[in-house]
Amino acid sequence: MRSLLFVCLGNICRSPLAEAAFRAEAERLHLDVIVDSAGTGGWHAGDPPDPRAQATARRHGIDISAYRGRQVKAEDFRRFTHIVAMDFDNLSNLRRLAPADATAELSLMLDHAGRPGQSVADPYYGDDAGFEVTWSDVSAGAAGLAQTLRTRRP
Repeated sequence: MRSLLFVCLGNICRSPLAEAAFRAEAERLHLDVIVDSAGTGGWHAGDPPDPRAQATARRHGIDISAYRGRQVKAEDFRRFTHIVAMDFDNLSNLRRLAPADATAELSLMLDHAGRPGQSVADPYYGDDAGFEVTWSDVSAGAAGLAQTLRTRRP
């Protein structure tokens, strides 16, 4: 079974929104997948998503209040078939953290939205409008990735 892990820095803004967007798209397309999110940093482990991320997801009909932050672990590189980073810095960190026996395919979120090499902007230090931009970006990436998985055999 295919499994996806969405990764940003703290796992309270971009990656939980990406997880939510992908879950919604996978459900819409009837894809049988496992979906999670994590951060390369661990300082928000156990915390719920940023209230602004929760409000943004709610505006799009999704409740992410039960999500909890966690840090990427070595076993994630074997447990998940795809690990999708929100930006190049986190992708670089993932490549550095990957154990020698890693099997996960690494990519950037916006690679799947026809915007290769681009980053999902971090809305943390901005206002609510930044979270809507992030939602738009992760939704586009989720749609493209889900379509790719739908047409590709596991």
